Amino acid sequence: LTEGNYTDITQRCWDYFVYLMRNVTTSELCEWKVISRPYSELQHCLEFWADHLNYSYPNALAEQYIFQSHHRYFHNCTVEHPVYGDPPEDVLLAMIIAPICLIPFLVTLVIWRSKDGKAQA
Repeated sequence: LTEGNYTDITQRCWDYFVYLMRNVTTSELCEWKVISRPYSELQHCLEFWADHLNYSYPNALAEQYIFQSHHRYFHNCTVEHPVYGDPPEDVLLAMIIAPICLIPFLVTLVIWRSKDGKAQA
């Protein structure tokens, strides 16, 4: 089979995805439980036909359709969980210095306890 066949088939995968997405409302576009079936169908179709026609997957054409789906349908979806940055400098400094200051104390404690144990033996 030729590359033209794969191009035609991936277009059909895309057309089917668009067909499945026709009833998804704008407010539902970012709800995974609503869009997971159409999205998974698109991905499965692209992967199945690439495998069937001995193309590697992912490939440039398949990725183009995945990117197109995100650009057309999911571009307004944002991550619900905030992205955390670094803590304030004073907190970061305390988190670094505290364990460093504990090390000499713990070493001293271990040495003291080991000497104490030898004296009893």
